[in-house]
Amino acid sequence: MNRRSFLRLTGVIGASSLSPALLLRAASSPPGNKIVVGIMGLGRGQDLMKAILGCPEAEIGYLCDVDSNRLAAASNVLSKAGRPNVKAVKDFRKILDDSAVDALIIATGNYWHAPATIMACAAGKHVYVEKPGSHNPREGELMVLAAQKHRRVVQQGTQRRSFPVIQEGIGRLRSGAIGQVKFARSWYTNSRPSIGRGKVVPVPASLDYALWQGPVPARPYVDNLVHYNWHWRWHWGNGELGNNGIHYLDLARWGLGVEYPRSITYNGGRYHFDDDQETPDTGVVTFDFGSCGVSWEHSSCHPRKPESFPLVNFYGTDGMLSMEGNGYKIFDLNGKMTSQASGPGGDQVHMADFLDSIRQDRKPSATIEEGQKSTLLCHLGNIAYRVGHVVHFNPEQRQIEHDAKARKLWSREYRKGWEPRV
Repeated sequence: MNRRSFLRLTGVIGASSLSPALLLRAASSPPGNKIVVGIMGLGRGQDLMKAILGCPEAEIGYLCDVDSNRLAAASNVLSKAGRPNVKAVKDFRKILDDSAVDALIIATGNYWHAPATIMACAAGKHVYVEKPGSHNPREGELMVLAAQKHRRVVQQGTQRRSFPVIQEGIGRLRSGAIGQVKFARSWYTNSRPSIGRGKVVPVPASLDYALWQGPVPARPYVDNLVHYNWHWRWHWGNGELGNNGIHYLDLARWGLGVEYPRSITYNGGRYHFDDDQETPDTGVVTFDFGSCGVSWEHSSCHPRKPESFPLVNFYGTDGMLSMEGNGYKIFDLNGKMTSQASGPGGDQVHMADFLDSIRQDRKPSATIEEGQKSTLLCHLGNIAYRVGHVVHFNPEQRQIEHDAKARKLWSREYRKGWEPRV
């Protein structure tokens, strides 16, 4: 990030909510050669929409959601921001058909990430895709191929790759601030309630459930699925690893300077509730990279309030570097803090990097290539959990070794006509 970009970014970072000042700025931005974007998925997508409103170089051309209530709510926000004429559609393919659109923002369920990205690249659109970016390892491979084949900028929503002080911390780590780094530990806690037992009920009138399911084989609509609890069912989601673990493991892999692990273990389960959730709510996944290792621990249904966790701790021969929020701290071997720094962060920083990448014809801070290397850790962790044993991986061949049961989870079945192809 050069000085001009840093100063511009720090000047537009606002509060997490859309302030009146930001609304005024978004409404009064002068017309010109702006990057026109369409936003697909208006749950998380509304956060990204607000971030885009703070970027004068972008114009929102389309909003897209299969739920008419969400579509109306997001359109109302834009009207209040002085953008009343943005097109609202429920089928994202209409966005791809419009040659005036430069980029597609994908903030849907995980199972949509790869098919929509691949189709957008083929249609000549740049892509910002939320984490984890893919539902399974094969999709990650195809997304990278699509970006390369069509020469598109594809940015993954692992936002801390764009945070200036996090970049600084990684740089210090790599330059030997704590000596040789041997291990990284990371944590996530939450207090998620039970999702209960779903009942098959009529689809709400506001929802196009067939289009919501899109590329995956159809299943009956149940009343505890949409819009969030799909995360905890393997058919649509990737559990807490794909939901939050991706952020932490991306930092760990980035800081250690590693790519592919040799072995993966997962110990945990669905301990807290007896309900429809298929993915574990508590567990520890570990990755052996040969020269170093990584662990990620989560407690999704118990906040562990008496304990205090950073994002990631890196352990070196001369001390420890701890990443917290938008900054970092360095400690010597005696536990004395010797350095600390914090700085700007948030969606707007990451979105601005994506838009700059398109304008400058350069790679974004979180390329899909690097993003999917980190997402692969999440997939391999989930595979280890599902098969119930250690998974061995060949970094050179980039495939699971000698394990037919685990290899079956490398890809998935698709609804006819929706199979992703590059």
